[in-house]
Amino acid sequence: MARYFNGREIELLAPAGTFEIFKEVIQARCDAVYFGGPVLNMRMMRKGYNLSHEEIVEALDIAHRLDKKVYITVNNLFSEEDVEEAKEYLRFLDGARPDALIVQDMAVLELIREMELNLPIHSSVMMNVHNLEMIYALRDLGVSRVVTSREMDLQTAKLLGQRSGMELEYFIHGDMCSVHGANCYFSSHVFGMSSNRGKCMKPCRWDYRVKKDGYVYPAEYPLAVKDMFMYEHLPELIESGITSFKIEGRMRDKEFMVMLANSYGEAIDRYIDDPIGFDRTVDTKELHNNRKRDFSTAYAFGKPGLTNINRRYEGTGKFYSTGKVFSTPTAERELSEKRVEQLRERLAEVEQPKKTKAKLAVRVNNMEQARMVLELSVDSLYLPGDVFEPDKPFTKRDIKELGELKGDSKIYLGLPRMMTELHFDQYDQLLGGERLPIDGIIVTNLGAIRRYNNTGYPLIGDSNLNVYNHLSAQLYANLGLTQLSVSPEMTLEHFATFASRCKTPLEVVVHGTPALMYMEHDLYENTELMEPIAEEDNQYVHNNVLVLKTDQGENPVYRDQHGRCHLLFAKELCYLPLLSEMSGLGISSFRIEGATYSVEQLREIIVSYQQAINGSDSRDDMLGGLKPVYAGYTLGSLQFN
Repeated sequence: MARYFNGREIELLAPAGTFEIFKEVIQARCDAVYFGGPVLNMRMMRKGYNLSHEEIVEALDIAHRLDKKVYITVNNLFSEEDVEEAKEYLRFLDGARPDALIVQDMAVLELIREMELNLPIHSSVMMNVHNLEMIYALRDLGVSRVVTSREMDLQTAKLLGQRSGMELEYFIHGDMCSVHGANCYFSSHVFGMSSNRGKCMKPCRWDYRVKKDGYVYPAEYPLAVKDMFMYEHLPELIESGITSFKIEGRMRDKEFMVMLANSYGEAIDRYIDDPIGFDRTVDTKELHNNRKRDFSTAYAFGKPGLTNINRRYEGTGKFYSTGKVFSTPTAERELSEKRVEQLRERLAEVEQPKKTKAKLAVRVNNMEQARMVLELSVDSLYLPGDVFEPDKPFTKRDIKELGELKGDSKIYLGLPRMMTELHFDQYDQLLGGERLPIDGIIVTNLGAIRRYNNTGYPLIGDSNLNVYNHLSAQLYANLGLTQLSVSPEMTLEHFATFASRCKTPLEVVVHGTPALMYMEHDLYENTELMEPIAEEDNQYVHNNVLVLKTDQGENPVYRDQHGRCHLLFAKELCYLPLLSEMSGLGISSFRIEGATYSVEQLREIIVSYQQAINGSDSRDDMLGGLKPVYAGYTLGSLQFN
């Protein structure tokens, strides 16, 4: 089955959570169905869902007899323990012959290459593809279709599709995240349940209050977005050149999914038959009456602002397919001496012949911090691509000044987490002119690796590349990266095994308040458009910083120069007591995330880490006398097995 409009293929892609649902949905007015198998996909939380090996084979036979396609999701991050299982599963899938796999982890691409398998690959939305260079890089790696970033508007999709010639897939209906794909680590740090490994506990659906400038605002569910609804905008979707129109809903029930597939399929057919006389609203009332939340077109036509947030019909943390509460506000666990000892014992068990003295790196937010870092002769100074307000981005003059001060220290220039075509244009100009006094570039996405690999500046990978196993690390090393940051979601067992097997130099973020969520959505807009309902000061950060508050704590939110928001830890990550054991694993660099500290606070933290690395701290205190600046210390995801 295939649909065409002016010679362009249009595919309606529907989800199925079980074999019984698949058998009904595949008969509906869709062109293709996607589902997960028994392992390694992003919907592993609900028992009885996903298909067995036998059901996959039968589903493929049913679909192909109907001249329809099947895509199988192998779209979570793999641990080292998952690699052998992944090999067996991919061998099975190679024999079963699905029409494509939907993939997040670069390890899948590496395994398919190593095993010489013939499996077409589509990049998952969790790859967060958002620029032309990323599409080119994935094409070079054998990917034939890209699922676009959720934040991509239709005009950008049209531009990228036309320039690249790549098939694009775009979400048109269903549950959306408020955070950029694969840039949410909240669930893993609070519960040990990784959102990138199919086990998200949905802290975005908690009941928060927004605080800023001493006032409380009635935001209620400020991260809880509405469901995507593009039924009335099928002409614009088709005009944009998108190939596949994707419905979300692998956890939804059979009747609901069949209704959606039939409504959208019937509308597409009507538009193809009579585009001038097309009625956009035929099934609007039925879809609205059967909605799970209110509707939005999300980012399809530009930044939606607060209109994208679900106030009236929110499930308050409920996983709406079942009506059960998924999770309730939970505090980040406090660092404990008992847990530190357990971690030390486990890490000491790992044999590692490549023990070296680790270097110390510090990411800053302004020139005052940067000068102090160089004054302390820190090994590596990281200048961010995303600078938190009210500080301003580092200028070329700033970089030159720091170059004159750096001595034996190295300076690395960071790139923004999300890079638009404008960002590439700007960095092309900066990096393509006179040689800057920097020692490398911190890359944040696959496209930046492709673009800047031949500039003469060494490239190191930032933490949001989500490297979780030695196979993805090897792929990035083959692409030219000289160092990689370990995934911030690593649990203890996964970290120990990964570090012992990875040959690429690794960096670990050991202190500070890294971003738990990184989003296009502007939380500060709540304070600009709403009237306050109470007065209350922030507990740990200045009142001019927005915080999201529950009864379990306050998470500060910083906005960068691009208008994007970074929700940070309430507590501070602190691995100071574990540095010796991590060095024993061969970790080559320890990073302090210093952006939110004052100069004097950051100075004290750096000195403590320098003393620990050099073995010159003789104090008996587990933390060398270092006291938290914010709500306490936490071990983040590393405290979980």
